[in-house]
Amino acid sequence: MPENLVIILFRPVANAGRIKFRIPYQMKAEREAFKKLGGAFYHYNQRLWSLPNTPANMAQADALFGKKMIVEETVLPSVIPQFKVSEKMQEELDRNHQKMHLKGFSEATIRNYQSNLTQFFKYFEGAEYREITKEQIEGFVYYLISKYKISEQKQNQLINAIKCYYEHSLGMPREYYNITRPTKSKDLPNILSEGEVRAIINFPTNTKHRAILHTIYGAGLRVGELIRLRVKDIRSADGYIFIKDAKGKKDRHTVLSPFLLELLRSYFKEYKPSYWLFEGQDGGQYTAQSVQRIYRQAVKGTNSNPWSTPHTLRHSFATHLMEHGVNIRYIQSALGHASTKTTEIYTRVIGISNKTLKSPLDSLYETAIFEKDKQK
Repeated sequence: MPENLVIILFRPVANAGRIKFRIPYQMKAEREAFKKLGGAFYHYNQRLWSLPNTPANMAQADALFGKKMIVEETVLPSVIPQFKVSEKMQEELDRNHQKMHLKGFSEATIRNYQSNLTQFFKYFEGAEYREITKEQIEGFVYYLISKYKISEQKQNQLINAIKCYYEHSLGMPREYYNITRPTKSKDLPNILSEGEVRAIINFPTNTKHRAILHTIYGAGLRVGELIRLRVKDIRSADGYIFIKDAKGKKDRHTVLSPFLLELLRSYFKEYKPSYWLFEGQDGGQYTAQSVQRIYRQAVKGTNSNPWSTPHTLRHSFATHLMEHGVNIRYIQSALGHASTKTTEIYTRVIGISNKTLKSPLDSLYETAIFEKDKQK
């Protein structure tokens, strides 16, 4: 058995309610057997399975998996301590908050930057913020990495917040806050086959839920873009969907499939949304959590890749268009990418086989056969 194909049982810490397991996606038989155990549950965000923490369940897991399972200690990450915000820190936070609002930053970005800056201001509370050097800032980031094991995502968010403060609030030159970042990951996006997509988006029996999944895949939308769609954004006469204030506050058009249009018309007749295309039970905007829930139910019901997310439908939209030979510029425009460099990542996930790529070995032997036939 390959070394990476082992099931990991994370030994539960004191008073833990559940025992966590990591079961590789390739071990489908083991995963199906685990699902049949009483109290089995999949933690979507952690990509872990679990059972209630009882001696009987520990013994049951050991009997089920045997030598396929190893036990690892659960290591709890250190938590960055909470602290009281001083008057000096609050003045700078207020100044930064005002600048971000004037610049038109989203509320989510403002909250994220303010939270990260609070940690930065606390660390350097005894210093003049204008006089802190780039080296000192990088020392602060290194301190958080080494002591609190912050993720690359957290590291980048922190650097973005600091850059924003020095650029917009203090008006400092770019080179001052050009802080070293972690090397960007080259991970490939998760992709579903066309068959898997068909099964997932057709799983819901509820018309609204089917329309939601079809729209994400059919138009290549982010979840945030889907829930902000208005009824008037479906431009049926012109054959496109209008996406307002997408990532980077950019408007764009994306494709409106005739099949999707028919499904949306059926949905509209049944639900009669007034403003938002997809409304919640109280008539307000649909939530991202509800979309996630619909997708997880469809994945579970179709036994599809449990690591996939609603965003995987967007990745699959782009990859399937490339596989069908659509020009990368059109795909870039539909996705709302600022550069084709971002869109080009999908060229790396297209399946390589003798159906998509001709080996030079074929040409080598075809030429030799042709020359041989000529000599005859």
